[in-house]
Amino acid sequence: MATTIPHPTTTAAKVRHVLEAMLQTPLPVRLRTWDGSTAGPTEAPVLVIRHRRALRRLMWQPNELGLARAYVAGEIDVEGDLYDALNRLAALVWRPPDVKDVPIRAIAGDLVRLGVLGTQPKPPPEEAVVTGARHSKRRDREAVSHHYDVGNSFYQLVLGSSMVYSCAYWTSDAPGYGLADAQRDKLDLICRKLGLRPGQRLLDVGCGWGSLAIHAAREYGVQVVAITLSAEQAEYARKQVAEAGLTGQVEIRIEDYRDLEDGPYDAISSVGMAEHVGAEPYAEYAAILYSQLKPGGRLLNHQISRVHLPARQPHQPRSFIDAYVFPDGELSPVGTTITLLEQAGFEVRDVHALREHYARTLRAWVANLEADWSTAVRLTSPGRARVWRLYMAASALAFEQSRIGINQVLAVKDHRDGASDMQPTRSDYAV
Repeated sequence: MATTIPHPTTTAAKVRHVLEAMLQTPLPVRLRTWDGSTAGPTEAPVLVIRHRRALRRLMWQPNELGLARAYVAGEIDVEGDLYDALNRLAALVWRPPDVKDVPIRAIAGDLVRLGVLGTQPKPPPEEAVVTGARHSKRRDREAVSHHYDVGNSFYQLVLGSSMVYSCAYWTSDAPGYGLADAQRDKLDLICRKLGLRPGQRLLDVGCGWGSLAIHAAREYGVQVVAITLSAEQAEYARKQVAEAGLTGQVEIRIEDYRDLEDGPYDAISSVGMAEHVGAEPYAEYAAILYSQLKPGGRLLNHQISRVHLPARQPHQPRSFIDAYVFPDGELSPVGTTITLLEQAGFEVRDVHALREHYARTLRAWVANLEADWSTAVRLTSPGRARVWRLYMAASALAFEQSRIGINQVLAVKDHRDGASDMQPTRSDYAV
């Protein structure tokens, strides 16, 4: 006699049945639904479904984006260790299913009983809308503004006193050594790699809130031109430059790298900037930086790389990162980056992987955010705070699991006779 599998009776059991059908994988977390019922493994983090609308979103977008929209909107939440929950849900985050394969007929009855059927909900207001040609100057400004112009006070809360929004360089595990120390050590490492000396001109492309420009001017005596597309970053950086008494040494501009025409510079830093450039324009980007350097000048390119993530395909649904964090951002393997730099004329001299450093940095940022959550919400919005918490925690795991990497690529513009003006060892910057 055939065994009959009993139909789910509680709301949580029905929701679990629906979600596993939609997402095409067993749920490795416990569920609690809006009526208080639960289902799933008792020792796992709890995925709280606060509203039916979350299921409706997933019915329309049964993938990473649907989950993200529900989380940002506050319709789902996680109780317990967020990192553990994201790690368990990695199959959903990194390998979204094909919408065409969702067996709607098999779950139609539960969808009706749960009151899920209906029109597609509007995305949360925090979702980015950028228009125009991809990587045009205007669209790039819109993308940068979406990410960076959300309030300097919010970024101070997350990043800490250093206001450095890139991978720190952790050189110690001693008590009292923290994020600000690691960011200082990263800024100094960049300056040493660039071989900065008093009187030189440094171009800082994508300067953030000015921390590297100020450090290079104050500690190494260089003249700095620092550019950004973010009005809020520029305002903050100019104030910091003035307070540091460096107005005569550091110029902060709101400028696109494609508009640069006052080189040549002795050195160029590009830290956390190239991810915004895009794969197709990267050759032009590399050529422009090459043209702005003097012979013997060095480029330090600090860039996230794609390691074990597949390349994004045309017509693929938007990812959470593209929709909420870095619109139009693209990651390439480090080998592709090196090839494009060499094709522009650079000689690559050193590649330094910092993957574990970025994971630790992101965990520190998440801790800052969670430690003062109510203030973060007040400074932005509940949805925006949730975006940053989700993206930073997920990114920390991605670095730890080698799904993405981060590399400092040191390159030089050789003289015509091949001279690089560099020592043949790393002794001037190695730690």
